[in-house]
Amino acid sequence: MLELSYPWLLLLLALPFLFKKRQQDSGSALSLPALAQVASTAPPRKSWQQYYAALSPALIWLCLVVAACQPRWLGEPVTLPQQGRDLMLAIDLSGSMDINDMVLDGQPMNRLTAVKRVVGDFISQRRGDRLGLILFADAAYQQTPLTYDLATVQMFLDETQMKLVGQRTAIGEAIGLAVKRLNMYETSNKVLILLSDGANNAGNIQPLEALELAKAAGVKIYTVGVGAEQMVQQTVFGRRTINPSHDLDEQLLSQLAEQTGGRYFRARSLPELAQIYRLLDQLEPISRDSLTYRPQHSLLHWPLALALLLSFALAMRRINWRRLYEPAG
Repeated sequence: MLELSYPWLLLLLALPFLFKKRQQDSGSALSLPALAQVASTAPPRKSWQQYYAALSPALIWLCLVVAACQPRWLGEPVTLPQQGRDLMLAIDLSGSMDINDMVLDGQPMNRLTAVKRVVGDFISQRRGDRLGLILFADAAYQQTPLTYDLATVQMFLDETQMKLVGQRTAIGEAIGLAVKRLNMYETSNKVLILLSDGANNAGNIQPLEALELAKAAGVKIYTVGVGAEQMVQQTVFGRRTINPSHDLDEQLLSQLAEQTGGRYFRARSLPELAQIYRLLDQLEPISRDSLTYRPQHSLLHWPLALALLLSFALAMRRINWRRLYEPAG
């Protein structure tokens, strides 16, 4: 259906006639000749071109008033699913996420690229869920609050870059920020999915302090430790096998998950990481009151475009008329 955001602005349609009446009452010339022309009661002209010239100012004024009312088209009501999840995603952006120990189709890729690929698929399947995104390194920052706008969450994840928030790992601050944001919503399940490849070495909040906050707030934490356990490295003395995940604090991640009722997962490869997020897809949803919204499409550009075309046509006609009747020489 068609709807006007500000229908009371239609009263402006009478404005030219008020100016016309004022002119008739005072007998003086109007200070706004354009509005006077809109309300002109000149007799019909003989040719359709002259009739169009007399009618054009009124049509232009009508289009401008309708545009000011901000017309929009309302689509059919859409009901969101009554079952859903409230999930806060916390992604580690420390310097070690740049290690190329993940493999896809035989080609190495860094940990952050692998996480973007897998978490992106996870986000795209969250119909009816609310997601929020937190990035952490030297400190923790909320990129998006809990929202149904999954496209925005995906956009912020895609735009994530290494060294965006530092080089170190502030796990405690990430948990503290997630607890603070989740406490802003009334929900029966408060879930944080925290992914990291290192140990806490930054931030003003220690992980065990943040753990107590999470337990008090009823936040369930699922932790994911990412990074391969073996990687062949080329040195001046030849090849050697190293453990690129030697900094990963699995004990801490396990403790965070177990004491809040969640689980700890270990992702050593891209397939394992994908499998973990498939398991997270089975989290128990919560019941919500049904939400209904109607898609809206602005029609503001149509009356504005018509007013512009009419103004251009009227201006061109007047230019041609003056040229026709200008005295020669």
